[in-house]
Amino acid sequence: MPAARTPPRDDALAGLKYGLLLGCAVLALVLPPAGTRQAAVAAMAPHARLALQAPGSTLPHADAAPRLADLRGEEASEAVRRVADWVTDSGDHQGLHFVILDKRNAKVFLFRPDGSLRAATPVLLGSAPGDHTVEGVGGKPIHAVLPEERTTPAGRFVAQAGRNTTPEDVVWVDYAAAVSMHRVRATDPRERRLERLASPGVEDNRISYGCINMPVAFFENELWPVFQHSRGIVYVLPEQLPLQQVFAALYAPGERHAGLR
Repeated sequence: MPAARTPPRDDALAGLKYGLLLGCAVLALVLPPAGTRQAAVAAMAPHARLALQAPGSTLPHADAAPRLADLRGEEASEAVRRVADWVTDSGDHQGLHFVILDKRNAKVFLFRPDGSLRAATPVLLGSAPGDHTVEGVGGKPIHAVLPEERTTPAGRFVAQAGRNTTPEDVVWVDYAAAVSMHRVRATDPRERRLERLASPGVEDNRISYGCINMPVAFFENELWPVFQHSRGIVYVLPEQLPLQQVFAALYAPGERHAGLR
């Protein structure tokens, strides 16, 4: 049998390059794109922490007219209008329904994906002022949560439906911190939660351990039908920190579009 031929050096290099290219092609077919595994894990584990997401930085097209939110005549603060317009114009909500919580005025606004207001309602909030979450507070028994730890944190959250330990239907805003939106509970008459919701002022709307309490009718007829089968984005406006610090990508659509021309 004739001896095996040793391929010339050029042929060997060509074969090596071909092998590397073939291997890369196989890996590209086998391995999922970046982020796919995280999305799959999140889908399989709905009770995992809903991470705080960084605001988007999508730039509007120079020739496009600004897309503004439609509050349909609902009274809203300037901060709510600014965030709603930015979200609608930038697409930061990723085509989902979104909620804006105005902590200073104890009011929730529920928007459709096109930026039009679906409904709004007064709410009850965490009794402690502040825009932060105390580390580990979500793992404490409710009786062990200190008064100064009962904050409703500010930021942008990916929210989804779930159940608490009661169990009752809730919309989780930050699962790890045990912050959710749910029906108001009138379990302790001394707290007067129903009366607080019905009062015209906002001074008495700070009573919860951090969760966002809303009227039963609003939760069941407006919020739950939206979040029952889909995630959404919740923007909790700060009461102490600057708005731009919490939402770094915030911009005024009219000014941004004018600057691009």
